[in-house]
Amino acid sequence: MTARDVDAPAVAALVADAVLAPSMHNAQPWTFRHRTGDGVLELRADLERAMPRTDPHDRSLTIGCGAALFNLRVAAAHAGLAPAVRLLPDPGDPVLLAEMHLAAAAPGPAPGPGTPGAEAPGPAPDAELAALHPAVRLRHTSRHPFTDQEIPEPVRDALCAAAAREGALLSFTHPWHGDFLLDLVRDAEARDLRDAAGREELERWTRLGAEADTAVDGVPDYAFGPRKSDGRAPWRDFAGRRPVAGQGSTAFERQPHLALLSTHGDRPADWLGAGQALEHVLLRATLSGLSTSLTSHALESVELRRLVRDPVTGEGPVQMVLRLGYGPPGTATPRRPVDEVLTFG
Repeated sequence: MTARDVDAPAVAALVADAVLAPSMHNAQPWTFRHRTGDGVLELRADLERAMPRTDPHDRSLTIGCGAALFNLRVAAAHAGLAPAVRLLPDPGDPVLLAEMHLAAAAPGPAPGPGTPGAEAPGPAPDAELAALHPAVRLRHTSRHPFTDQEIPEPVRDALCAAAAREGALLSFTHPWHGDFLLDLVRDAEARDLRDAAGREELERWTRLGAEADTAVDGVPDYAFGPRKSDGRAPWRDFAGRRPVAGQGSTAFERQPHLALLSTHGDRPADWLGAGQALEHVLLRATLSGLSTSLTSHALESVELRRLVRDPVTGEGPVQMVLRLGYGPPGTATPRRPVDEVLTFG
């Protein structure tokens, strides 16, 4: 299949998978543009969905876009394409985060023996990425308690390998460092309670009552999960001080399985790589029967973020804290319609 064979419905199907990626507060801070002339699909940051208080440098926004880019790669491989991706292709256009050539034009006649005029085959689709495709629609953030069951070493190794393939590092925390991270999350929660601007930003991206039934973005109340009555799992209380009908409370695990996703650098290209690594890990975890959730709570403060890195094994800035385990799957959250985020031209 060549670039000119990828028609509008096929492009829309790719984007429909891309937008299922996680993003901070489910803000979905991305748009896509298909350049029909050269078969390039652009991924752009939607800065109208930025969060100046909690994400002043658009780090989390860019990570979310990187996760959407990884879903695009998975969807393309599943569709039999072998796309070439360029990150940050135009320094003069900083919101253009990536370009994906959906298929390279088939090369000319193959040299040497063979049928005259025959075309050599193009690059093959990535079978490993294609195998992740079923998880794209199964992966949801779970804000429910997990069991205390250990994650087998082979599964941990596979998740670390998934991150490494995208140029990132995934490291599971030792219990003592996990306890320290939980303290940092509690510190972040306490700071949020005193920060009126932060509460206003959070409330902008939460959907309560009837609004949750028609929402196309944000975190609806049915995905908040129960309040903690006991336990120490890292967990952002999206309800805040607002009552949520039927939310209830329950005990969470006391020693959650936490993992840190780190990169070598801390610039936009690294954040895009972190987003791709994050989604690679989440999809692999989903296929391994794990439930997952994310917390960036302690990473939203410059002072706290410096402390998150493991002082023994930490090799770079931490971009995300993951909670993994065996428990109820997450609830699907709303998505913006494809025709709202995809244009052609």
